[in-house]
Amino acid sequence: MPEPVRLLLVDDHPVVRDGLRGMCETADGFEVVGEAADGARALALAATLAPDVVLMDLRMPGMGGVEAITRLRDSGSTARVLVLTTYDTDREITAALDAGATGYLLKDAPREDLFGAIRAAAEGRSVLSPAVAGRLAARARAPRTGEPTARETEVLRLVSLGRSNREVARELFVSEATVKAHLSHVYEKLGVKDRAAAVAVAYERGLLGGGPTGGATNGAPPER
Repeated sequence: MPEPVRLLLVDDHPVVRDGLRGMCETADGFEVVGEAADGARALALAATLAPDVVLMDLRMPGMGGVEAITRLRDSGSTARVLVLTTYDTDREITAALDAGATGYLLKDAPREDLFGAIRAAAEGRSVLSPAVAGRLAARARAPRTGEPTARETEVLRLVSLGRSNREVARELFVSEATVKAHLSHVYEKLGVKDRAAAVAVAYERGLLGGGPTGGATNGAPPER
């Protein structure tokens, strides 16, 4: 029988934590190993309890979720972070995913969707609620102008070295969905439709320094 997924619940509302604990403890395959009411406490517990998945709220007194996710990643923790929140604004979604969240789920998600998301996060797979996925898709389709941001340029630099989306996500401690969103924005800004063209135009504009050496993009798979 597989080991249960070890969970750390992080939310400043005791009623929410009680509800999550009750649901998870009555389902097969989950073990709640700790609870925290803010990001600082979550970091301390994650260091001692080594959870597989952290269910993280975003807006909490003291240290919020995004800062906690960033510090958790910087600490070298292998715990996956699944954001569970009521907030679905572009700013919060992007901040959480850029900080290193594996997934982003809204609190109105059905019970079975939550369980499926936890299992997927434990396996390192990206999980987005339909509303969040829709927002990211809309942003990717929206016309964008100007030069790529520093983060978008960093993603493109790794792509120019032949990294796959998964490898870029692992190196930058973000989800694959975030990498794809960054690349979509780069394509719009550079007026291209694929990775190879984006890298070529970026070198022409001097965004990646000097020209590529030794066919740096040859190892890149044809991802979008």
